Amino acid sequence: MGKSIKKKTKWSQGVTAHSNALDIEAGIFASKDPHQIASSLKRSAEASDRRKSSAYRSAMSMLTFYINGQDRD
Repeated sequence: MGKSIKKKTKWSQGVTAHSNALDIEAGIFASKDPHQIASSLKRSAEASDRRKSSAYRSAMSMLTFYINGQDRD
């Protein structure tokens, strides 16, 4: 019997890719510059027509989602 090989993906990556919230800049959370991350999230939130709350709240929600996801991955 052979073992099936399954590519492990991070749960947060899947949610981010298929989310109906914001289209965030690829790789932004790999940045070490908090100002760059914040500016990118702000731009993404302001440009989104899919968000359900204010741009600020959407950007903060995505940041919180990312931070919390680091503990699960």
